[in-house]
Amino acid sequence: MSHSRFRRGAVRALAATAALFTLASGVAGCAGSSDTATTEDGKTVLRYQGWAGDVGFHELAEDLGYYDKVTLEWVGDTTSGPQDIQSAATGDVEFGSAFNGAVVKLNAAGAPITSVLSSYGADAGEFTGYFVLDGSPIRSARDLIGKKVGMNTLGAHHEFLVREWLAQQGLSPDEINQVELIVVPPVNNEQALREGQIDVAAINGIYRETAQERGGIRPLFTDRDLFGAFSYGTYVVRDDFLAKNEDAVADFVQGTARAIRWTQVTPREEVVARLKNIIDRRGRNESDEAIDYWRSSGIPIAGAVIQEKELQTWIDWLVRNGELDEGKLTATDLYTNEFNPYANGTFPAESGPDGEVLEGQK
Repeated sequence: MSHSRFRRGAVRALAATAALFTLASGVAGCAGSSDTATTEDGKTVLRYQGWAGDVGFHELAEDLGYYDKVTLEWVGDTTSGPQDIQSAATGDVEFGSAFNGAVVKLNAAGAPITSVLSSYGADAGEFTGYFVLDGSPIRSARDLIGKKVGMNTLGAHHEFLVREWLAQQGLSPDEINQVELIVVPPVNNEQALREGQIDVAAINGIYRETAQERGGIRPLFTDRDLFGAFSYGTYVVRDDFLAKNEDAVADFVQGTARAIRWTQVTPREEVVARLKNIIDRRGRNESDEAIDYWRSSGIPIAGAVIQEKELQTWIDWLVRNGELDEGKLTATDLYTNEFNPYANGTFPAESGPDGEVLEGQK
């Protein structure tokens, strides 16, 4: 499942992420300002934002009956990962999910949030490709100098990955800044590439699958090329909410981790059918077409246990680019696996969604 979505507006890359820093002054005063709601039977209500035509792992967890102490309340759809975690930080929702680079930036801005579970990534079945036309002369990172790269939003996964790839390929900061990053909604990215409005298109999910079916494009690189199988995003909760509602957060994490594990070990056809059924039943006037192109969870670690490198990579990136003082943040201070049953000893690390030994591992 991809969490790469779009926000309209053509602005320069760093300007687009400024909100993550200016937000800091208001975060502490706003976070946790509303009382936590409970149901008549005593369950904690967790408000969240969704994605049209998509099913979050938390929504799947509730449908599978994996929660005991919490219930979910959808409050609307979000526009991007950075916006989603900002809403969590300011207390508009109880949790959010975003690219780890955006999570690190929000932490650096002073937001009191903690990552509790991986939420998306790249594995054998799911990835983001940075595509060019078959006839394009662009073959290397240096060929991108002065060219345009289209992506869903700035300040998140696609921007960081482009800049990281360019750096790994030997371009200097000045040369990297000559590569123009353009905001293009995912639904229009392939067309913009084919019509020559952009030179490279960051495409994933249903858009990647259908674009490749039509042919005439090739990947210049993919996010898997950079780090291999890797988790790129996390679920975050506010620190004050965690302190006051530890049992609720623990239940949310264990249930969501089990739902992720369910997708990792269940036949694709069964997963697709379940996800489409959830969309069809929830009555949000949305299409379930994208689910037909679901390939995998995208998370390579059993049960979405967070790995230190998945956050430290982006701390180092920000330090290297002069956007974060060295030593200000340490990855281990930004996340916890305490509540994940695949990390805390509740289940064997490679077990199934109910802690069972999987066939072939006996």
